[in-house]
Amino acid sequence: MKKRFLLFTWLFFLGQFITFACDLCKENQPKGFENITHGTGPSGDLDYYIIWGAVIIVAFTLFYSIKYLINPKENNPDHIKNIVRNEGF
Repeated sequence: MKKRFLLFTWLFFLGQFITFACDLCKENQPKGFENITHGTGPSGDLDYYIIWGAVIIVAFTLFYSIKYLINPKENNPDHIKNIVRNEGF
């Protein structure tokens, strides 16, 4: 177990350095995206709208999934969670 933990830790920190973009890609990236990935990055305003739309959708999804996972507020006795709980599946 200790070997796995050390291997995982080593790969995690080594992977941080491998994932940075090369020098040429840093120069071609727009400001704010310089060291994230290889390639040209967003090329126009529409690309930025798509990115921010996806960020907003992911943020709402994460918020509501955590909210309803912690406190689902289902008190109906016919709800599926009560059927599973009462019959011992």
